[in-house]
Amino acid sequence: MSLPGDLLLLRPWWLAVLVLTLVAGVVFARRSRGLAGWERAVDPALMAALSRLGRLVPGSARHAWLPIAVAGLVALALVGPAQRDSGAPTFRNLDGIVVAMDLSRSIAEGGSLDDAEAAAQLVLQRAGTRPVSLIVYAGEAYVATAFTTDPGALGSIVAVLDGETVPDPGSRSDRALALARRTLAEAQVLRADVVLVTDGEGLGPAAFDEVTALRAEGAFVSAIHVAPSQRPGDMPPPDPAGLERLAAAGGGFFADATAPLAVAEGIGRRRSDALAEGDYAVLHYTDYGRYLLVLALFPALALFRRSV
Repeated sequence: MSLPGDLLLLRPWWLAVLVLTLVAGVVFARRSRGLAGWERAVDPALMAALSRLGRLVPGSARHAWLPIAVAGLVALALVGPAQRDSGAPTFRNLDGIVVAMDLSRSIAEGGSLDDAEAAAQLVLQRAGTRPVSLIVYAGEAYVATAFTTDPGALGSIVAVLDGETVPDPGSRSDRALALARRTLAEAQVLRADVVLVTDGEGLGPAAFDEVTALRAEGAFVSAIHVAPSQRPGDMPPPDPAGLERLAAAGGGFFADATAPLAVAEGIGRRRSDALAEGDYAVLHYTDYGRYLLVLALFPALALFRRSV
């Protein structure tokens, strides 16, 4: 909740408690005056006798404000008056994830594109705070999105991919891995997971060479096998065994697109503790409520006074 100027309230719902506190304080102050209602509870003749004997001491509201002040200041502190701190340090995660999706004919026309997209979505959902990037490829590889910490935005892009997204015919996983390596280097990512979502078509020595290079630079390569439900007659057969060997060489995980949880959970378990100072400011606030709590101590101490 914003106020005039640059002051804002972090927890405005505590204003209701502040109002209730003030109302309760007014009622308490009124009841503390006079005999606080004893004249209605005690027999009038007895009250008159006690008054003649000097046994009645009417109350005073002189100190009734002390508990009201303590409760009011505490409630106001919980409201959270604050200001934005533009100088707060920010950090970015250096543990990234690159998802490389095969959009060649064997995937797009094989009837398994939905499985591939669902598997990629699951990996993105388990990314946590790690930045993620998307590569799409067929005969050539392209960066679909730069690294982002918003997997939801990336998921909306995955949902609209189809066989016409990449116009180049073929299936070159080696080029997708090479592009992933360049993308990681440009983003200065220290540790990364690269996930190939493909049927394994066209795997060759070049792809394994790229996996070796990625491992040398601290990245892990996992694979999700997309088994086609139908295969056009002129397409080469899928190679799940070769894809599993590639994942083993990359130190990653392997799973089928219909059950990709092993890859998603395996990647999600990796620690994300490589941080560097970021270039973008985050919403960081200086909460002044703590100082109001200090002020509340003074009327609270007065409650422990001794009467003479």
